[in-house]
Amino acid sequence: MIKTTVGFPLANRLNEIFEGINEVIQVHTPDLAAVEEVFMSTNAGSALKLGQARGAAVVAAMQNGLGVTDYSAKKVKRAVVGYGQAEKGQVQRMIKVLLGLSKEPGSDAADALAVAICHANHQIV
Repeated sequence: MIKTTVGFPLANRLNEIFEGINEVIQVHTPDLAAVEEVFMSTNAGSALKLGQARGAAVVAAMQNGLGVTDYSAKKVKRAVVGYGQAEKGQVQRMIKVLLGLSKEPGSDAADALAVAICHANHQIV
């Protein structure tokens, strides 16, 4: 898991994300990357920061020669839960069931696993 330093300026935290993704890619040597598109919620500031973090991750993937596929939140939820308007708790429960986990993953981990499952499902088709 990539964690940023609380209290650091945003630019430094974006760099931590970029470097963390680079390290993960170099250690695990994936062939591709998938990300969830940013959606606009009630807090525009949070959506903007999330978009910048997503951008740092995408650039890290591209710099390492990976193709990047984008999926909407609805498409990810539909792939995992079968319903595009599913709530976070439903996604977490389905990830636990689908992957045979002993407990539900945290929200962020469930989101990442859901994108991976969505992408894997689309590669099969």
